[in-house]
Amino acid sequence: MTLFNVLFLCTGNSARSIMAEAILNQIGGGRFRGHSAGSHPAGRVNPHALELLERNRYRTDGLRSKNWDEFARPDAPQMNFVLTVCDKAAGEVCPIWPGQPISAHWGVPDPVEVKGDEQAIQRAFADTFITLSRRVALLVNLPIDKLDKLALQNELRIIGQTKA
Repeated sequence: MTLFNVLFLCTGNSARSIMAEAILNQIGGGRFRGHSAGSHPAGRVNPHALELLERNRYRTDGLRSKNWDEFARPDAPQMNFVLTVCDKAAGEVCPIWPGQPISAHWGVPDPVEVKGDEQAIQRAFADTFITLSRRVALLVNLPIDKLDKLALQNELRIIGQTKA
């Protein structure tokens, strides 16, 4: 069975990309390995993201905010897919990823930027989690072995437009 490495990119790598990594690693059925990174990592995982993942029984051990340069090094795992989950990272100049992975944009509003009471913040994180869960589930269920690169690229773009 082929193991597909997926890198979720965001600017801060503290919430959205971290959640996507955790979700994929839990539901990927051993066929997928999720990773995440940021262009300007926050240096820590957002506590709201960790709490939400733990409350939904997702593993959080090993999750950390990291720079995307870690995945551009020669000793890094070769990525099959690179997915941006924030609009800022989608517009930045990314490193050259070895192996020419398929990429797509899966923009999701940043729950870290939500201002308001605790209920509004938790709702923003929950909305992000639901959207990413849906998209990751669609990725996991793609017939990857039956799609050529162009068709797979198109499917990933369509998934990026899917709402919760």
